[in-house]
Amino acid sequence: MESSFGKNIKVTIFGGSHEPEIGVHIEGLPADAMEFDEERLQKFLDLRAPGNGPFATKRKEPDKFLVTERTFDDSSETGSITAIIRNTDHRSADYIQLADVPRPGHADLTARYRYGSDLNMAGGGPFSGRMTAPLCIAGGIALQVLEKKGVRIGAHLLTVGIARDRNFDPAAPEIDVIKGVEPGGLPVLEEDAAVEIARVITSVMEEGDSVGGAIEIAATGIPAGAGGAMYDGVESALSQIYFGIPAVKAVEFGAGCQASLMRGSENNDAYCIADNEVRTKTNNAGGILGGITNGMPLIARVWFKPTPSISKEQDSVDLREMKEQTLKIEGRHDPCVAVRAVPVTVAATAIGLLDLLTDKREG
Repeated sequence: MESSFGKNIKVTIFGGSHEPEIGVHIEGLPADAMEFDEERLQKFLDLRAPGNGPFATKRKEPDKFLVTERTFDDSSETGSITAIIRNTDHRSADYIQLADVPRPGHADLTARYRYGSDLNMAGGGPFSGRMTAPLCIAGGIALQVLEKKGVRIGAHLLTVGIARDRNFDPAAPEIDVIKGVEPGGLPVLEEDAAVEIARVITSVMEEGDSVGGAIEIAATGIPAGAGGAMYDGVESALSQIYFGIPAVKAVEFGAGCQASLMRGSENNDAYCIADNEVRTKTNNAGGILGGITNGMPLIARVWFKPTPSISKEQDSVDLREMKEQTLKIEGRHDPCVAVRAVPVTVAATAIGLLDLLTDKREG
């Protein structure tokens, strides 16, 4: 199965969690994206890879990418890249007994309604968080291109359960001070937050349960004027990619939901002149007005549900026998998907922004 997004740069992700391989095909790449630092890209993928750290699934995948195709069209000045990651530690046998018993919180039942019973749903199939690895290939390439343009992106765990880190300064996000940006780490702004997050995750693991969380993303150096009205807006483009990340349940930009509690006089960002450019004194808009970037930092938050695979006993049904039964899920699962999703949100932001800036360049 495959799924695509993008306007100028089209990204198609294919494969499944327990298929021989997963991969990505990227079309419409600008010339400066065709050659990239492969070692640096691999280090970025390592941040998301499973099996690293105490709070990740025990499934061990090296996530080594392989570029299988690279072409460039001189007439359109765009290129395409196809890359794969081979699945080396898939155990479909763990899911045989679940073929007719849908797991609560998973796409097992709805996928069956839509695609029938032949789709390989082992490990979540094409709905698995495993499918974010190819997204990180596309996003990792985009990151390198954007940095050459002066655009930088960072993200941290804002909440995990009741544990909370502090927010970015919306007008001057502290991307350089994020701690724990390493395989198996807990990316946060404050070290005390990492301690509390670890305590919360450890507690739910001991109970055979899981916990949700939120990630805050910031991007600086984005030129004003990218995006467009309504469905061409920055929020529209990025939200589609964010919501394609498994387990994402909500997305907000700038002040987000809190804006609904403000008055216009509080929410409006007053203008000023700084370094001979128009800026805003605050950044409740999150760098976006009318779907178009205004030159301020982009601020977004992505909210994740708890991992649906838990070892607690749950109620389900047997679709073959059409009777109710209890279910206890075995296997290897993240107690909090938000932890390894931090680089995924960075990747999603990067490829989305590169697509938008490519549109601006050509427009």
